[in-house]
Amino acid sequence: MVNTPNSRNKDSWILDGLCAQTDPEAFSPENGGSTKEAKRVCGECAVRLECLEYALENDEKGVWGGTTENERDNMKNGNL
Repeated sequence: MVNTPNSRNKDSWILDGLCAQTDPEAFSPENGGSTKEAKRVCGECAVRLECLEYALENDEKGVWGGTTENERDNMKNGNL
């Protein structure tokens, strides 16, 4: 079956993420580790907004949609 916008499931955007072509370690840095590379990749990604929405809805850890966990917590709390 060929995937078309109507036949793909709601999370199929994940397959289009540039992170799938990048070192996954960059998106889950250790405490105090740099998020610069992950944010650079996210900044060029066509599905960044879908990714961010997913992370906000699912309390994901690491860098998603160009944001860190702390940045997303601040978004949820209106502290931007």
